[in-house]
Amino acid sequence: MKNNLKRVAGTIAIPVIAFVICQILCTAGGVSYFANAFCWKVFVRASASVMLTTFALSMNLNSGRFDFSLGAISLLSSVISAQICISAGLPVWAMLAVSIAAGFVLGAVSGAVYVALRLPAIIVSLGVTLFYEGLAYVVTGGYGVSFVTNTEYTSVGTIPFYLAVIVVGLVFVYVVFDLSRFGYDHKALMYGQKISVNTGIKEIPNAIITYGIAGMLMGVVGFISATNNGTIQMSLNFGSISVMFTAFFPMFVGGFIGRFSNDKLGYLLGAVTSAFVSLLYSRLSVDSSIQQIVTALILVGFVIFLSNEYKITTFFTGRRAERAGA
Repeated sequence: MKNNLKRVAGTIAIPVIAFVICQILCTAGGVSYFANAFCWKVFVRASASVMLTTFALSMNLNSGRFDFSLGAISLLSSVISAQICISAGLPVWAMLAVSIAAGFVLGAVSGAVYVALRLPAIIVSLGVTLFYEGLAYVVTGGYGVSFVTNTEYTSVGTIPFYLAVIVVGLVFVYVVFDLSRFGYDHKALMYGQKISVNTGIKEIPNAIITYGIAGMLMGVVGFISATNNGTIQMSLNFGSISVMFTAFFPMFVGGFIGRFSNDKLGYLLGAVTSAFVSLLYSRLSVDSSIQQIVTALILVGFVIFLSNEYKITTFFTGRRAERAGA
């Protein structure tokens, strides 16, 4: 019982602390944290988008592959789906399906290029990012895509829809990477690539499919962003990379929480923590430049904590120090 309580406490501690701090700061600022339904919608939407982006970033980064192209895949998949579905008069759910399919193909192509060129993943992803950004620009003529007046597309973003995205996304990633044969092979390659290949695991198909799944998740992120805004703005010269950076803090938090439960649940709770902070910025009308500074300080502070966790634990409990000395 004591061990179970410790695991539960470790799992929920960070998001609970973040919520309490944000609530106190909003109260001190004279505003209500969750003032209305719109605040809840912003919070749930941010949780869904950041969770999927964190999943997409972690599945390659944990394998030693740094992928800068996630934002560009999100952009181009939403452009492709919007252009096809608007011109053909297809419903919004067809747009979601096309965006998912386009994201998978774009991600798999990125993985295939990485495998074929045998260059560092970070270098390949930069080239893919520029290519996808340029392709999106060419497809739209540089004007982007706008469907603000299309109420069917812009009204899909409701709280139940975002909650469904969170549940389906979490279950899908958990089943694929924790319960399937593909997931077992992925973990084996992650922790012992040479040995895994010698035992017969096919590294190249696993890597390409992993890139494809990451792209598929980013296709959903692009769909959420497009239908929320009613427009798709173009990004050039690595402008889309900013999407990826929203996942760093949740990924570090999720990795820590994963020690007490599961890393997939940890990434979700990390996204929830990030959404708490984002909503705080919105409620207090914090300038964007200040937001970047504060977010960077929070991330650096958490990384420092992780790097000195043993010393901090020893300082407050003394138990580990006594055992080490013994």
